[in-house]
Amino acid sequence: MGTIIATCVSDRKGVQKRQVPSVELRVGFGILGDAHAGNWHRQVSLLAEESVDRMRGLGFELPPGAFAENLLTRGLELKTLPVGTVLRAGTALLAVTQIGKECHNDCAIKQSAGRCVMPTDGIFAVVLKDGAVKPGDKIEIAAL
Repeated sequence: MGTIIATCVSDRKGVQKRQVPSVELRVGFGILGDAHAGNWHRQVSLLAEESVDRMRGLGFELPPGAFAENLLTRGLELKTLPVGTVLRAGTALLAVTQIGKECHNDCAIKQSAGRCVMPTDGIFAVVLKDGAVKPGDKIEIAAL
């Protein structure tokens, strides 16, 4: 079991996200108010703060949302979860659809941080059950 450290959104793709007090997730859509929402397989992005800490250890100052993650977590090794894993985050249910992603060369995150951990450590999910998520909420595996 892990904990939600931060919830983040952006109004356009390819940029760092800003921290918000909470997010609302909707089935078939993703996070209300986020540029990545829509009817596709990467509605919600998740990243473990442990991955961000590795980059911070290299001297980077990286606030929540620096890698365009919607949910920043601690205590759950996200990158090891198989596709299809169902996660309970706050009152929502998510299904993991993708591990990592290809980072494009002109990525604003990679340019500002020097390198991006999303290609290896980030995961993506779709919303299975509407709900709300806020910092301090638990995130756990509901089914493998």
